[in-house]
Amino acid sequence: MPQNSSLPVDPPVDLSALIKAYDVRGVVPDQFDARVARAIGAAFADAVVLPDATGAGTAGRPTVVIGNDMRPSGPELVGAFADGLAARGVDVVRIGLCSTDGLYYASGSLAMPGAMFTASHNPAEYNGIKLCRSGARPVGQDTGLTQVRDLAGAYLTDGVPEVDDAARGQVTDRDLLADYAAFLRGLVDLSGIRRLKVVVDAGNGMGGHTAPAVLGTGAGLPELPLDVVPLYFELDGTFPNHEANPLEPENLRDLQAAVVEHGADLGLAFDGDADRCFVIDENGDPVSPSAITALVGLREVERERAAGRDAIIIHNLITSQVVPDLVTAAGATAVRTRVGHSFIKAQMAEHGAVFGGEHSAHYYFRDFFFADTGMLAAMHVLAALGSQDAPLSALSEAYQPYVASGEINSRVEDVPAARARVVKAYVTDQGAGPVEVDELDGLTVSHWESHPRWWFNLRASNTEPLLRLNVEAADEDIMEKVRDDVLALVRQDTPPAAAAGVTGATGVSGADVAAEGDR
Repeated sequence: MPQNSSLPVDPPVDLSALIKAYDVRGVVPDQFDARVARAIGAAFADAVVLPDATGAGTAGRPTVVIGNDMRPSGPELVGAFADGLAARGVDVVRIGLCSTDGLYYASGSLAMPGAMFTASHNPAEYNGIKLCRSGARPVGQDTGLTQVRDLAGAYLTDGVPEVDDAARGQVTDRDLLADYAAFLRGLVDLSGIRRLKVVVDAGNGMGGHTAPAVLGTGAGLPELPLDVVPLYFELDGTFPNHEANPLEPENLRDLQAAVVEHGADLGLAFDGDADRCFVIDENGDPVSPSAITALVGLREVERERAAGRDAIIIHNLITSQVVPDLVTAAGATAVRTRVGHSFIKAQMAEHGAVFGGEHSAHYYFRDFFFADTGMLAAMHVLAALGSQDAPLSALSEAYQPYVASGEINSRVEDVPAARARVVKAYVTDQGAGPVEVDELDGLTVSHWESHPRWWFNLRASNTEPLLRLNVEAADEDIMEKVRDDVLALVRQDTPPAAAAGVTGATGVSGADVAAEGDR
């Protein structure tokens, strides 16, 4: 029967508020429910999984591995997503509760595309999905996520097309926690270090699931010379004790107090999905993610050079200058990249880099499928500390020689005009003397090759009228002067109460990692 072309055609559902540049994230059930999850699963199959399998000449049905964090909405959403995949002829392996890096391990070790159901540190009413191709390769707006969004919107309008029963995918369950723990232990040997007492704050997130397996005997592995003091290990997606976001100072206070109270050698704080790790020294003071990047980077450089290989370390452009300074002094190559995990991962793969680090405490390892893992970074810190006698405060001092402002957000009426004032003062008029300028990501102005040494970066938010400022200098007085001078220019036409931003304890605003698309 011929179709009546005069009948209205319903437009696809707009999922742009849910499916962002780098992941899926929204409020359950208002934005994200089982029906939406099923449509996204089918769209992931058709836009990414099946084309990749065809291109690779894979025989039989392709398979996707799925994990989820402790949020109450996770199991229902996973079930619906898996049903959408199966409806399109894709098999599913569900690994249940896991950290995001646990899902990356599964994707890499099983050579399967993956989906991690998590909203990281966002409040309990949120959930989301991080998608990856086989080998833990990220799926973002330029690598398939836009097609997933558009196709899922169409499926919500027209329904998910289904293969016949014989071709329908099968769903099975598998536990990979012990394998994940053993794999990490195979990368960093902690068996010979001096005995350490470590307080671990899981924030009721997935660190409470992975830390006992990796650092303890929860997965049946041999005991390590670690006395672990657990803090908020109970899995609870309502986050009853504090938000699982260690970027914010108030979320570190319990850990800082516990480290001092227990006389611990260090503290570790994980975010909700345990892919990021923050470090506290024995005095209760935070160790900056830049210092951790330098410490771990030098360990990886030493290992590469011992094997007769050149080493490349990736760092984003607002990581401390200490990272390229120490990496190049060690005879390795430091590669500077834009802010955001998609850029880091792309540069890691392009250069074959052994390690990469960000100011937001994301740490990436070649030997972990070029993916980020906070637990592996924590193990490197434990190994470095436990292989010598000095406390962490002394060990980390060499990696924190400069003074940083942290990231300062300014809400402004006119972002281009505010930026133009800074360009005029520092670049056009050269009011602070000759400078080096680049626009790799926002505006970076550097006076590092002359005294006094300083640099700053000013980046615009992609989604709000915000400018983000980071300043670093060789001494505190110069940092404060540059910071205050730039902020005065940025906020010139904005009332002080409206302009002020909040800076995180580790030198990053918490909003900076709420969604990478915002950067």
